[in-house]
Amino acid sequence: MSKKVFIIAEAGVNHNGSLVIATRLVDAAEKSGVDAIKFQTFRVENIATINSPKAAYQKKTSRDMQSQFEMLKKLQLNINAHRKLIDYCKKKKIMFLSSAFDLESIDLLRHLGQQLFKIPSGEITNLPLLRKIGGLKKKIILSTGMATLDEIKNTLAVLIKAGTKKEDITVLHCNTEYPTSMEDVNLRAMLSMRDIFKVNVGYSDHTLGIEVPIAAVALGASVIEKHFTLKRNMKGPDHKASLEPKELKQMVNSIRNIEKALGNRIKRPSKSEIKNRDIVRKSIVAAKSIKKGERFDEINITVKRPARGISPMKWDEVIGLRARKDFKEDELIKI
Repeated sequence: MSKKVFIIAEAGVNHNGSLVIATRLVDAAEKSGVDAIKFQTFRVENIATINSPKAAYQKKTSRDMQSQFEMLKKLQLNINAHRKLIDYCKKKKIMFLSSAFDLESIDLLRHLGQQLFKIPSGEITNLPLLRKIGGLKKKIILSTGMATLDEIKNTLAVLIKAGTKKEDITVLHCNTEYPTSMEDVNLRAMLSMRDIFKVNVGYSDHTLGIEVPIAAVALGASVIEKHFTLKRNMKGPDHKASLEPKELKQMVNSIRNIEKALGNRIKRPSKSEIKNRDIVRKSIVAAKSIKKGERFDEINITVKRPARGISPMKWDEVIGLRARKDFKEDELIKI
């Protein structure tokens, strides 16, 4: 992770359990210019009971009577798929990431060499998982959807006590409704977490469109995560709340432009505008013909462009002085 905004294309389970679709998602992410593509690593037997119900948004996007267990069973990637995706990401020169949802999956990702661990919002109260990830002493991105400030405080304490340095943790503001309404985004909460916990912050977005992640960057987000898919009309729980490849590229381009526009906080003329200074600023000039020896007053001098003479900020110093030569109307005053 560098000083520039770290942009994660969240593929999640939008591969629908297909390695072919997963590699196409890698292609799309690489073309968009993101820094990393992130999947999800889990063994369904470890994360959901057999009769675990679907979330409301999952019921809307899949009308069948499957349980969450049955749905997730079809969406998990095996170790062979992970290896192939990691190799493909290396070939494409894009960082492979995956969120671990259970202890076994943490071991798998560690074994495969992952150096940055993302803790999903739903695991923020999973003490065994938090301790295990914290004990890896790697960089961590922590999503905070559904969490209170007290829960975030407790989670940070667990990670730090387990061995992770505070400066290696980035906390993402997040709302886990798919899609999130604008009224529920509460983007300023990201700033509250930054100020209260003194941590790096970012934003994981589930709104429709790209405006909110761009606004988050303008507010100081150092990490942006956004779901994407090949096509929103594909079957699966997260496709409808995801960006399509062209939209993802547009978001990345907009964020990079905002990064440039934010600058370095120093207020000074830019190189590009200095050439305009003399043209648009003004000088003290003769408002009418002035004879040598006349005193300058508010009637015979005025202020006009260009700024190639005495600055109007010296107006009071010029008033009352005598002209050392004749001046024609509009001529720059010299003293």
